[in-house]
Amino acid sequence: MITAQLQAAREASFALAQLTETEINDTLLRVADAIVAHTDDLLAANQGDLERMDPQSPLYDRLQLTTQRIEAIAADMRHVATLPSPLGRVLSHTVLPNGLDIERVSVPFGVVGVVYEARPNVTFDVFALCLKSGNACVLKGGKDADETNRMAVKIITEALTQQALTQQVITLLPSTHEATTALLHARGLVDVIIPRGGRRLIDFVREEATVPVIETGAGVCHTYFDLDGDVEMGARIVNNAKTRRVSVCNALDCLLVHQQRTADLPTLLRPLADSQVVIHADPMAYTWLLSHDGYPSRLLQVATADTYGTEFMDYAMALHMVADLDEALRHIRQYGSGHSECIVTQNAATADRFLRSVDAACVYHNAPTSFTDGAQFGLGAEIGISTQKLHARGPMALEALTTYKWIVRGEGQVRPK
Repeated sequence: MITAQLQAAREASFALAQLTETEINDTLLRVADAIVAHTDDLLAANQGDLERMDPQSPLYDRLQLTTQRIEAIAADMRHVATLPSPLGRVLSHTVLPNGLDIERVSVPFGVVGVVYEARPNVTFDVFALCLKSGNACVLKGGKDADETNRMAVKIITEALTQQALTQQVITLLPSTHEATTALLHARGLVDVIIPRGGRRLIDFVREEATVPVIETGAGVCHTYFDLDGDVEMGARIVNNAKTRRVSVCNALDCLLVHQQRTADLPTLLRPLADSQVVIHADPMAYTWLLSHDGYPSRLLQVATADTYGTEFMDYAMALHMVADLDEALRHIRQYGSGHSECIVTQNAATADRFLRSVDAACVYHNAPTSFTDGAQFGLGAEIGISTQKLHARGPMALEALTTYKWIVRGEGQVRPK
C-alpha cells in the first residue's frame, strides 16, 4: 500500500508542472480559508492527541494547537501565496563562442518526503511550500500527533478536490516504523527527505536513508553577554530567547556571561525567574548567585558534565561564565549545533568578530535567536532550519525546495572530435 501511495505522489508531481502560478495561489488561499473554517475540527482532533501525551513532556507545547496558532498557520499560508514563484528563474545565462545558448533554470525537486514528530503545523507549512514550489509532498508524522495530522490532511484534500486538483500532491503515511522505513528507502520515488525533530530522529534518518537527506538539525543555541553589553537590553533578549516558546529549536539553551559582568547577573536573570526557569550554573556563577541572593535558590542547580550541549526544550537553561570573547567562541564551537548564536554588546568591533567567527546558520547581534524562523525572515513559512552546509542553510523555504537544470539551445552545432 505504501509503495502505491509513493507512486501516486510521483505521478502527482508530474501533474503539478501543468499548473499555472495563479492556480497554485488560488489553491493556497482556498486551503487557508478552509483551515480557519475547520478550527473546531482541528482543535477537537488535537485535543485527542493531547490527552494521550504527558503535559510535562517537552513535546506538549509543540503538539498543542490553539485558535491563535491556527489563525497564524492560515496567515502564513496566505503569505506564501503572495510570494513570487521560485520556479523558472534564470540563475545564469551565457552564450558560448560556438553559439550555444545556455541557461541554468530553477525547477522543483519533484517529491519531498518529511519525517517529523509532534508538530502539526509542519503538515500545513510543508504542503504550502511544496505546492508553491511545484513539489508533491509525502508526510510521515509521529503517532503523538496522528489524529491532528489526519484532520489537517483531510481539510487540505477536500479543498484540493474543490479546486479540481489531484489529492496525491499531499500524502500522509501511516504513523508506523514500517512507513518510515519504506519512505527512507524509496529511491526513484522520493527525491529528498527532510527530518523535523530532535537529534535522535535526525540521526536515525541520516544513518538509515538511502534517499538524499537535508538535515534540519537540533538547536543548541547560545547567547554571549559581552563586557560591553547593555544589561537592560540583554535581559530582554535573554528572556525572549528562552521563554517565548521553550520547546522550539531556536530557544536559548546556554547563556555565556563575561566574568567582569558578574554583578549584572541578577538584572540579566530576573525576568527568567518570573517564568520559573531553572538555571544550571557553573560553580562560579552558582556560588555568586547564592551568596548574593541573585536568583531564587529553588531554581538554581549546579551544572554537570552533561549540561552543556543540551537542547533543553523546557523552562531550563545553562549559565557559564567566560573570561573573554575567545573563551565564548571556544565554548560555542565545542557545544553549539550550528543553529543560532547571539552576542549582546555595544562594541562594534567585538560584534563584527563574533559574527565572522561563529560557524552557525544564523548569527545575531543584539537580537534574540527566537527570530530564526522562515516567517520572521519574510519567507512565508519554513520547512525546517538546516544546520548543514550543502544546498541549504538556515530557514528553508521556497528557494530551498528547488534545484536547477541546464537548458541548452543550439542551431545544429556539433562537438568537434
